[in-house]
Amino acid sequence: MKKYNVGDIVSLKKQHPCGTNEWEVLRTGIDMKLKCLGCERQIWIPRIDFERRVRKIYKDGKWESINKS
Repeated sequence: MKKYNVGDIVSLKKQHPCGTNEWEVLRTGIDMKLKCLGCERQIWIPRIDFERRVRKIYKDGKWESINKS
């Protein structure tokens, strides 16, 4: 299981209706709280669904792909 921290920027598989797929992690735990970086909407998503949908994470000034093994 990948460790996500508050403040991480992640890219999800599907776009949000506002047109972006980049989200900021606001809270972690059993459920993840995310904020859309396009329209500022906040959502709660179960951790299992979140981990299935995440594609990339922004670390150290560059995007890193998530390896699903």
